Amino acid sequence: MKLFESGRIGRLSLKNRIVMAPMGPVGLVDPDAGFSQQCIEYYAARARGGTGLIITGIVYALREIEPPYPMAVVNSLRCVSWLSKLADAVHDYGAKICIQLSPGRGRIFTPKPALPHGGSVSPSPVPNFWNPGVISRELTVQEIRQLVKAFEFSAEIIRSAGIDAIELHGHQGYLLDEFTTALWNKRTDEYGGDLKGRLRLPLELIESVKRGAGADFPVSYRFGLTHYLDGGRDIEEGLEMARRLEAAGVDVLHVDAGCYETDYFAQPPTTQPPGLHIDLADMVKKTVNIPVITVGKLGYPALAERVLQEGKADFIALGRPLVADPEWSNKVKDGRVEDIIPCLGCHEACLARGHGPVISCAVNPVTGMEKELVIRLAERKKSVLVVGGGPGGMEAARVAALRGHDVTLWEKTGSLGGNLIPASLPDFKEDYGRLIDYLYTQIKKLGVTVELGKEATSALIKEMKPDVLFIATGGTPIIPEIIGVEKKNVITAVDLLLGNGETGESVIVIGGGMVGSETALYLAQKGRKVTIVEALDGIMRDLFWINAADIKRLLDEDNVRILTNSVASEIVDDGIIINGKDGGKSKLEADTVVLAVGMKPNQELLENWRHEVPELYVIGDCVKPRKVIDAIWEAY
Repeated sequence: MKLFESGRIGRLSLKNRIVMAPMGPVGLVDPDAGFSQQCIEYYAARARGGTGLIITGIVYALREIEPPYPMAVVNSLRCVSWLSKLADAVHDYGAKICIQLSPGRGRIFTPKPALPHGGSVSPSPVPNFWNPGVISRELTVQEIRQLVKAFEFSAEIIRSAGIDAIELHGHQGYLLDEFTTALWNKRTDEYGGDLKGRLRLPLELIESVKRGAGADFPVSYRFGLTHYLDGGRDIEEGLEMARRLEAAGVDVLHVDAGCYETDYFAQPPTTQPPGLHIDLADMVKKTVNIPVITVGKLGYPALAERVLQEGKADFIALGRPLVADPEWSNKVKDGRVEDIIPCLGCHEACLARGHGPVISCAVNPVTGMEKELVIRLAERKKSVLVVGGGPGGMEAARVAALRGHDVTLWEKTGSLGGNLIPASLPDFKEDYGRLIDYLYTQIKKLGVTVELGKEATSALIKEMKPDVLFIATGGTPIIPEIIGVEKKNVITAVDLLLGNGETGESVIVIGGGMVGSETALYLAQKGRKVTIVEALDGIMRDLFWINAADIKRLLDEDNVRILTNSVASEIVDDGIIINGKDGGKSKLEADTVVLAVGMKPNQELLENWRHEVPELYVIGDCVKPRKVIDAIWEAY
């Protein structure tokens, strides 16, 4: 496979074409603003897993211009200690390590009310992304020169510590990207104006890094070829940037897209297609003579290989796929593709948890806790019964089997997957189907006894006499108390997705949470005329904002009507009656009404089983209907 051919970036030789894309190691920075030992183990796990080049999350060169932020900083000789430990840990497995340097967050810094301008800086006085009422402070020329000097010093330290390369973070609307973009750079001095002026800072930083680390030290530049944003960078300007960056001595271009306003391109969620930036990388590849890295939902081995075979890029960067499975590279190389833990694009643990807890993964709780949560054989082998074959039940069975227990799983239906089955049926949710396949494959390989069509009863549990019982019986759709809810034109979202009913040409979806909005999108993409009716003042409050923004974009493209502050009071033969925010009633006409107002836990048998076994654990939706992350983590 071309994925496992060696490659070069400047003087740097890599054992394969697989790169770990930069993602902030949230919660893994120590109080001295260096990478903690836990962080080093996180990166080492990806090196051990066969990755050729690891690019770290953002590291700052300077702390004085922006307020302190929970990111690492290379600004003194003391940093050689943790940098050297990082380099040694990654080199032990034949991988190379690259530090991503950034001058700051700029207008996407979360403003602090107590600070002037909220602490937000930018090339020009432009609105802060998170709070447009806060106007970012314009950087002075003196501060810009301070940044340039700091990059030289940081680069010298990074090289002396044994790090292999440096990447400049010029992407996603961060400070360096702001300087290069006319939408945010309104300066009239030498750092603004036309593209030449707007590129002055990145070109000075490239020169500075080469001075500090050496003229032949490998430098990558990561940027979005386009922002997909009115007034932002277009492809033509992006290609001209690529030419000028190559001429300035950059050794490789890391091509991405988007910014915070369009972050569903920069950090693509479930709803974005695989390999969404491949064509952009191909454009750059045809424009420059240096290597090109492509990124963006490339955790599908056949797709990643095809990109390289077709010459559309030189390297494949994986971000969240390597967060989900650090062994991705080794598994592909060994022909064990079915053993890859699939990234769902859900963002629930890698992004949604903010900057407090440690970075992790919804489908791999070990991420970020590589030593603390490693699976070990149990001291005593036990008989384990898992009731319920959804994601929680399968994960409990998998981990119990890995620990050496004798595991049996009962599922009352004819298939495993639970509520992941309807969740995975829309085309844009197929990664959830990959999770079902992964979990099923693992428990079969581990020898778990799976009995389908077997409904658990107290008598059967007494007969089996397990040492441990896991109850993972999931949840069922809530049927709201609405007049007419029993009518033939009414169906639940779950039944609809499972194919247990059809809809007419016009559909009303009652409920604008994740399930309701995704079901509405599923129907709209099938050509139905869809209206969402939601009692609250907004939809998808149970989704991470990037995922919700992309679904909202797609709903708008398919002309889905969204009515908030609206309560369905009655279902009639040709639609529903709603109560608006002002108390007035109105009728919406539709052929079919879909119910998506939530789930309730299946707990009716819980009390009967509580005293049947020495150990009992209740996990997943039968505790409280939530998300995949809750089921997987509780089970693990």
